[in-house]
Amino acid sequence: MNLNQVTVPSVDVQAATVFYEKLGLRLIVDARPHYVRFECPVGDATFSVHKVEALPSGEGTYVYFEVDDLDDKVAGLIASGIVFDEMPEDRSWLWREARLLDPDGNRIILFKAGENRKNPPWRVPTSNSN
Repeated sequence: MNLNQVTVPSVDVQAATVFYEKLGLRLIVDARPHYVRFECPVGDATFSVHKVEALPSGEGTYVYFEVDDLDDKVAGLIASGIVFDEMPEDRSWLWREARLLDPDGNRIILFKAGENRKNPPWRVPTSNSN
């Protein structure tokens, strides 16, 4: 199994499109004002935004995008007008993260984890038995 895409809701797909293009995603499907889909600059995963009349209530979905040059990327995004809630910070789970909200309030986390992304010291051992 491989993750194909994550889709988030938006009341303004045009504003979301501008935001995600500024983050560095590449638009590959443009069905505005109802839907857009992006590909990530690295890997095969895609990300999409779909039009809703009202946003869901509650905390919602957290979307993580891994960035090799996190601090430089955040500085560049700030220079382009993107506002961050939390600047890059080393976390206890061994990731460096910066946090922000997209125009619809979806939580976006840019991070750098390296080997710890999938292999932290507390990873559950895999079993070779059937």
